[in-house]
Amino acid sequence: MNREEEIKEIPKEQFEPAPIDHEGAERLEKPQLSFMKDAWLRVRKNKAAIVSLIILALVVLMAIIGPHLSGHDGYAQDVSKSNLPPRVPVLENMGIFDGTQKIGGEEVNKYEQMNIEEYYWFGTDSLGRDLFTRVWLGTRVSLYIAVLAAAIDMLVGVIYGLVSGFKGGRTDNVMQRILEVISGIPNLIVVILMLLILKPGIMSITIAMVITGWIGMARVVRGQVLKLKDQEYILASRTLGAKNNRLLFKHLLPNLSGVIIINTMFTIPSAIFFEAFLSFIGIGLQAPAASLGTLIEDGYKTFQFLPHLMIIPCILICVILIVCNLIGDGLRDAFDPKMRD
Repeated sequence: MNREEEIKEIPKEQFEPAPIDHEGAERLEKPQLSFMKDAWLRVRKNKAAIVSLIILALVVLMAIIGPHLSGHDGYAQDVSKSNLPPRVPVLENMGIFDGTQKIGGEEVNKYEQMNIEEYYWFGTDSLGRDLFTRVWLGTRVSLYIAVLAAAIDMLVGVIYGLVSGFKGGRTDNVMQRILEVISGIPNLIVVILMLLILKPGIMSITIAMVITGWIGMARVVRGQVLKLKDQEYILASRTLGAKNNRLLFKHLLPNLSGVIIINTMFTIPSAIFFEAFLSFIGIGLQAPAASLGTLIEDGYKTFQFLPHLMIIPCILICVILIVCNLIGDGLRDAFDPKMRD
């Protein structure tokens, strides 16, 4: 028997074309992620950033509701209750924060000595004002100044950097020379001169910080625009007739969102520290206004025998600075395409 005869012939009727599923041909098995959602998924993997975000949210919440919790007015003065140590209802039974203070080497309960039944959780200052209420009032003011300054820095810096980098040529050259002149003036001198001209207050401090604070944002945005404006998708959009406004706000600005958010997040702690520094040296907010800087400056005067007046606002400002920087680091890693798996 020949080999050809051993091979059975398969009838042609058994062959049928496979059905074509036009809808399923382009179906994605994995859901498509947007840039922001992908960044958020990577931020969630950063435990330090998530914990810092929770702590910052608690600080902001306490800045909103904290002044109303103790039941004491942060501006009401009562010299008969001045310089009281911290006293917390539950913790006093454990021997901590029970209102005792060392006087002449002996532990003295000032609340019992002065027949005070009220609780002052963080104690009082030299004028008898409740420190707990003033700490959260000061936190509210410091956060307000920092967020306002960061928002204005972002707005001015992004617009300036976009125009400078996108226009290029002589326009970019002139705008960068203006930046060099402004940045050549020491920031502290500009702030001091502005505070001498304007009446010290929240708005004057914010304006003083904004005068030179937007320069860093403008330079970063300009550098990114110079890198992105010659990309293929920009050239393709320009070829299809897209106008400059569409190129700026539809294509360039969304691709700069990561850099803008990261720089804004790092601007907030810098503004808080700068406001605290100005208030500490006496050219920031003036009494009786409360901010973290003014509280530290008041506590510095009595640090040797009443250290809690300075330690508590110092701890709070350190916590805010640390968590903001950790969140900024987490956002930087999340928005960096090189960090993707």
